[in-house]
Amino acid sequence: MSEKPKSVLFLGYFSSRQAGLYRFITEDIVERLPSLGWRVFGASGQKNRMLRMLDVLATIWSRRHDYEIATVDVFSGLAFVQAELSVWLLRRLKKPIVLTLHGGNLPAFSKQNPERVRRLLGAAQCVTAPSDYLREALRPLRDDIRLVPNAIDLRQYHGRLRQNPAPRLLWLRAMHEIYNPVLAVHVVDCLRERYPHIHLWIVGPDKGDGTLEKVKQSIAELQLDQHIEIVGGVPKAEVPAWMDKADILLNTTNVDNTPVSLIEAMASGLCIVSTNVGGIPALVHDGQEGLLVPAEDAGRMAEAVVRVMEEPGLGASLSRQAQEAARRFDWAMVLRQWHEVLVSALHDASAGGA
Repeated sequence: MSEKPKSVLFLGYFSSRQAGLYRFITEDIVERLPSLGWRVFGASGQKNRMLRMLDVLATIWSRRHDYEIATVDVFSGLAFVQAELSVWLLRRLKKPIVLTLHGGNLPAFSKQNPERVRRLLGAAQCVTAPSDYLREALRPLRDDIRLVPNAIDLRQYHGRLRQNPAPRLLWLRAMHEIYNPVLAVHVVDCLRERYPHIHLWIVGPDKGDGTLEKVKQSIAELQLDQHIEIVGGVPKAEVPAWMDKADILLNTTNVDNTPVSLIEAMASGLCIVSTNVGGIPALVHDGQEGLLVPAEDAGRMAEAVVRVMEEPGLGASLSRQAQEAARRFDWAMVLRQWHEVLVSALHDASAGGA
């Protein structure tokens, strides 16, 4: 295959352009891929979904002479329509397409809309997924989905071994109902008599669905103001420092795929206590890189926290194994995989592939 420089258009949500917080994984690919000789373009930074869709379609057309191949992020719900329209236009421009699957809701959406999803996946030269969970869930609709994991720069994370974990807890996600931060508040309530000095930092931007207000109300009703601090959204560059403050990460989500926040926690050496939903069990194996509990169960999650702090050697073992597992997600490895996917898709298109 030719290794000469190529050009690519990435189509997704470039959230940091709008808010300066929490870069989406596609943004990191766009920033790093030029180091391998690619000319890279991206859209869109619009926060409003309709404006974003229009911007994406306009960019596909207006930059049609600038790129040879396009990648399209595929989510469920209304975002799926954007992917469909993008692929429709790209096909008419005879551009090779790589689709990247995202989101813990995509498997359920695919079961409800199998023909739509099958048609979209079949229109691409290549389909990638960041987790075995998504790849296996959508395998009935396309059986050659390639695994390209989410990535982080391991050099940015402190990797501190938690030999004797203390009751310093961190919750780090977007403040949205599906991530269930209220559960973290109830976990602290279960533990405060046993650990009078327990402290939880809640870090993440408000998504505006009322979840932040519910968290504040729960803290007030349970009188946990001295134990819980709502930090809000922080720049991506500050995430490693917040992780270094804590010893235990609470991941309370009800729906998920392969969250970058968990990979970051693993690289940081945090002891992970998470719900066992979606693709998380494929990322964090119970008793190895963390402890997994059922969703919506504050009591079981609190028991897991007690185990981390009181079971001899468990915290250190979880911390060590998590750091070792995080190595496979380093950008040095994943970026090369992206290069190979794009070159392969261009080659297949020139050879008359999908």
